[in-house]
Amino acid sequence: MNQPDRRKFLSFAGMAAGSLCAAAALPVKAHSDSPCEQVSPVVHMVYFWLKQPESKADQQSLIKGLNSLREIKHIQALHVGVPAATESRDVIDSSYQVSEMMMFNSIEDQDAYQSHPLHKKFIEDYSHLWKKVVVYDSVSA
Repeated sequence: MNQPDRRKFLSFAGMAAGSLCAAAALPVKAHSDSPCEQVSPVVHMVYFWLKQPESKADQQSLIKGLNSLREIKHIQALHVGVPAATESRDVIDSSYQVSEMMMFNSIEDQDAYQSHPLHKKFIEDYSHLWKKVVVYDSVSA
């Protein structure tokens, strides 16, 4: 197998393994009539556009602030990132500077996160850095 094909295969194999692990980790609904009924986790995706998009200091500051949210118990998973250097295509929007993806066990947990004092402090301390925020919340179909 030549080097580029091997890299593609290893990348695909890693993504597939990660997807299987994520699917296996879905929580079971605690107060359901059926003990095996799956609860639909809430995926909370947020994209930030900085007021000063070229400022690495502002980007790092926002990343630090987002990582501070890990202390909120309602958050089951948190990924903080920056645009990936993937192939440019019409469907890809990499105009943002920082993103976060959180998982919650329920809508109630996501609601509790929104009103949590650490989340409110994050907004107070870091909102001066961004000019635009877009949020996508989803549950399993």
